Amino acid sequence: MPRGDGDLAVVAGVEFRLLGPFEVRRSAAVVSVPAGRQRALLAALLLNAGRVVPNDALIEVLWGHLPPATARASLHNHVKRLRTTLAAAGQHPIRTHTQGYLIKIEPGALDVTRFEALLVAARAAARDGLWDRAAGQARAALALWRGEPLADAGSEVLALRETPRLAEMRLQALEVGIEAELRLGQHAKVIAELLQLVAGHPLRERLRELLMLAFYYAGRRGEALAAYQEARQVLVEELAVEPGPGLRELHHRMLTGDADLAVPVPAPAALATPRLLPALVPHFVGRAGDLARLAALLAGPGQNAPGPAVIGGTAGVGKTALALRWAHGATGRFPDGQLYVNLRGYDPGQPMPAADALAGFLRTVGLPGRDIPAAEEERAAVYRSLLAGRRVLVVLDNAGSAEQVRPLLPGSPTCAVLVTSRD
Repeated sequence: MPRGDGDLAVVAGVEFRLLGPFEVRRSAAVVSVPAGRQRALLAALLLNAGRVVPNDALIEVLWGHLPPATARASLHNHVKRLRTTLAAAGQHPIRTHTQGYLIKIEPGALDVTRFEALLVAARAAARDGLWDRAAGQARAALALWRGEPLADAGSEVLALRETPRLAEMRLQALEVGIEAELRLGQHAKVIAELLQLVAGHPLRERLRELLMLAFYYAGRRGEALAAYQEARQVLVEELAVEPGPGLRELHHRMLTGDADLAVPVPAPAALATPRLLPALVPHFVGRAGDLARLAALLAGPGQNAPGPAVIGGTAGVGKTALALRWAHGATGRFPDGQLYVNLRGYDPGQPMPAADALAGFLRTVGLPGRDIPAAEEERAAVYRSLLAGRRVLVVLDNAGSAEQVRPLLPGSPTCAVLVTSRD
């Protein structure tokens, strides 16, 4: 496997999590960062990854608006301690600049930036009417949230500054995802969630619109119209304003029975989430460098993977064990499933044809046998379509040739492929 750029290789395989309890992970291991100012400093740098954060800004994060006279010297000491903490895990990502400090991490290493990229992708899919993809991207974005962001990051200033922005983006992801599910005919599914969201955010008109649509599509027209009246009452009483044009127009269309306000046809049954990875080999030791290089190779911008990674080597050197060790540790990055097949490329018998592997994958994700095409090319097209926009890891073990692998490569950049081969 080729080595990556030196600056990025030092943080390969590390994941930083701020959307919930503060956490730093390298492969499957947790890197312990002491609570307090070390966490606050790291969080402030991460939220500005790739940019120099001025000393004064970091001092404000660590001590608020009334820092001690020794704040600048203390900041340098905290940076030194944080570097020591990260160095214990083999990481050296913090750079010193004239005006402050900078942290350089690999693309996708921070859950906040992954969330932002997924939200952008969900919005783009919604604009193009690709509702299944929009729903999938929004769900993937929301799955990154594990609790209150920055709650234990050790800085009230940072939490007050960043939490409202993050909370707003989470609401936007919820709105995009719920709209997509409504467009896919899943209105009955989202009513309870919308009622809870509206109760928590009574002045948010977009949530009110979605609740009206969910009631209307579920055949509960009276409740849809009542939801409008409740929204109007709250807005008038709390803000002394009438509902905005979106709410008013939707109310009018429901009153007049607008034919364009048709109930969406329910989407087909959701695809199954495959979990095909075999069990790990017991007593696996070492290979930390190889695991880190795999993480670097399979990390792309946002949630995207740059292309297949191949583990090559002679028989018996542990290619499969290494691939499965990394794959099991990365399942959180691929919530839509993990596919695995032994292609038997070097078995005494015939290698597995790509068409047979495709048929197995299609059955695994829930496609009925009668719907699986006979031709390999058509199977590959259906396979790529079903995986489009989903975050799936595909492990192709014991591949004998590029021709055997090529039809099994998903077309979506959100999927990652890991291949083992003697060639």
